[in-house]
Amino acid sequence: MIPRGRFITLEGIDGAGKSTHAAWLAGVIAAAGRRVAATREPGGTPLGERLRELLLHEPMTHDTEALLMFAARREHVEQVIRPALARGDWVVCDRFTDATYAYQGGGHGVSRAFIAGLEAFVHPDCRPDLTLLFDVPLAESRARLARAEAGGRALDKFESERQDFFARVRAAYLERAAAEPQRVRVVDSSRPIEDVRDELARLLAALSP
Repeated sequence: MIPRGRFITLEGIDGAGKSTHAAWLAGVIAAAGRRVAATREPGGTPLGERLRELLLHEPMTHDTEALLMFAARREHVEQVIRPALARGDWVVCDRFTDATYAYQGGGHGVSRAFIAGLEAFVHPDCRPDLTLLFDVPLAESRARLARAEAGGRALDKFESERQDFFARVRAAYLERAAAEPQRVRVVDSSRPIEDVRDELARLLAALSP
């Protein structure tokens, strides 16, 4: 029997720097001789990418946001994540269900019971082995997004939210980390990139069989 692969998710408020490290993490795993699938949410499948455009740019109710997030996630789990893990591949995913609890739940006030019900229906037996929560102070997050915008990148509707929204999102993330410290590891990503990557390498080594 092929051993199941490992499922690693990257989380954090916008501007926390997780996307800076996603490709690097996949590269480290591949360099260790493992097959790795690098993917993202919302997205990861043709339908998921179409839903991503709606979710990031179109106005909608917050409950609709949560429903569409899980619709995209269902396709993603069934078409990409679960098959990869069954093959013994490792999966590195930029955001997963913790993001829905943080953004739609913490940020927008969607009922946690509602989100938990969707989670139980969409992927009851597919949970990350390790979640890396990239954390920075709100001021640093805002400054990084401002630099990106000044450099010509248009911010999506979530990145354009007010600071109090991100305070709630960050608090929700840290609450989940406190509730599941073995799975969710908080990484101080306000440090130099080299220091962050040294810590990520240690966490990956601890996860290896």
